[in-house]
Order: sequence, then C-alpha cells, then structure tokens
Amino acid sequence: YYHLDVRNIYKRGTFSKLCVFAGAKDDFNEPLEKIMENAFLRLSYINSRRWLRFLLNLFKSGGKINFKEMIPEERRMLNMFTYSVWEKAYPDLIFDLVTELKSSPTMLAELIELLEYNYSKIDFIDKKIDLGFKCPLDLHCTYTRDQVLLAMDHMDPSNVREGVKWIQDKQTDIFFITLNKSDKDYSPSTMYKDYSINESLFHWQSQSTTGSDSNTGQRYINHRSLGSKILLFVREHKRNSFGTEPYTFLGTANYVSHDGSKPMNIIWKLDDPIPAKYLKKTNQLVAG
Repeated sequence: YYHLDVRNIYKRGTFSKLCVFAGAKDDFNEPLEKIMENAFLRLSYINSRRWLRFLLNLFKSGGKINFKEMIPEERRMLNMFTYSVWEKAYPDLIFDLVTELKSSPTMLAELIELLEYNYSKIDFIDKKIDLGFKCPLDLHCTYTRDQVLLAMDHMDPSNVREGVKWIQDKQTDIFFITLNKSDKDYSPSTMYKDYSINESLFHWQSQSTTGSDSNTGQRYINHRSLGSKILLFVREHKRNSFGTEPYTFLGTANYVSHDGSKPMNIIWKLDDPIPAKYLKKTNQLVAG
C-alpha cells in the first residue's frame, strides 16, 4: 500500500469509511457524507499552496464566514471550493459553510487531512500570475474547468462547452487544451493539433470557424496592443482512470506567428517555461 495514489481511495468512497470497514474506526452516519464522498476526488487535485493555506485556515479556525468582508481573492477561492463540492458559488448556498461542515465532524476532519496531505505532496514551485486583478490561479497548478471559470468571476461555468472562453470584463482569453483527443470525445472539426514545440513555444490550433480576419482572430493576433491576455490550461486526456482530468495552468502567452485560417495555426510564447515534468506530456514532437 505504500505510494498508493490517494485518488485510488476517493475513486471508491472515503478514507473514513474505509477505516470503518477495516475495523479501525467506529461506524458513522453524517449529513454531508454522500456529498463529500463525491467531492473528495475533485478536491484531491488541489495543489496550489495559496488556495490550500486559505482553505485550511478557514476550516481549522471554525469561525463563521463573512463573505462581504473577504478580499476579492478570498471570495474567488471560496467560490472555487463551494462549486467543487455543491456545484454552487458561495452566495448561492442557503447555509453557512463552516456550520454545515461542523454538522459532519468526521467529514470535516477528513477534508482537513486531505488538504494537508495535498500540501505535503507539492513538488514544484508555483507563483502568482499578474492578470490585472486579484486572481487566485497559480502557475503550474491543477484546476478543473469550473474552478478556472469561478476564479475569473464567471459564475455559471456549466454553460461553457467549448475549449475557448473570452472573459470580456477581464479582457482575457482562456484556452482549455486537451492534447490527446479521441474520436469518441471529439468530432473531426474539433480534433485540433495542439502541442508544445519546446519549453517556451506552444502550437495551438483555433476553432475551425475562426478566421484570421475575424474579430476573434484579430484579437488573438493583436492581443498585446489591445491590452488583453491569453491563458493556457492544458491536460493530457479528457478522462483518466479516475474520471474527468483537470488542467495544468501553463500561464500567460504572447502571439508569435500564425498560418492558415479556419482554423488558424498559432505559435504562442509562454511567459514562463514549461517545467521538465510536463514537457514530455505536452510535446508531441517528442512523445509521438
């Protein structure tokens, strides 16, 4: 059992219930048991030190949450968490979060243990990215699509179905990139060719309807002069053995060149190089 991936536990239930089955813990029945059982797998991916510290301070303090008094960055991190558990942003919850968690002490204790475990396993250096507002997304950390959108104040992430999203009030284009696409998940018109060329350059193919002379195409080409930002979120597959695969945040990128139209083949230069641990996964020229 050494080196067991924690996701193998949460793929099937909770660690607390596993301890009950093993005779190491008294049985329990708590209101949030089913909800947390479904959420723990999503929470097991959190690897942002900043987000983990915020959540641990929040749940260990045990005090009531005053959402209005939180700074914007904390509000966004709280929304990212509550949507990961209840599929609702915090203002839409009809209960106080901490009080609700206290009603299920075993689940609350396991939540804290999981977040502490996540923190202890981080093996890379993350950092804040300047997006012009207090954004809780950290470089090279892992996020679900919904978490990314909540971080950008897009409060209804379920209505985003495409791999690109323009957040107008943040002047930011978000690219959700799946490197290895299967025929069963993607139509021929969405089998885009996306891969890293090296640690700094990334080849990305736009949607098949995006022409270089369109408003969207021109925004991509001229984003620096227009004052908008490009964010790249990359995953290897749509699904892995644990379910839907989350994305790694590769940071901000700048336009270098393009060829073609409908789709456009664009070369982006990342502001921060791709770490070696991710490079082979993103580089199809090497990985095949």
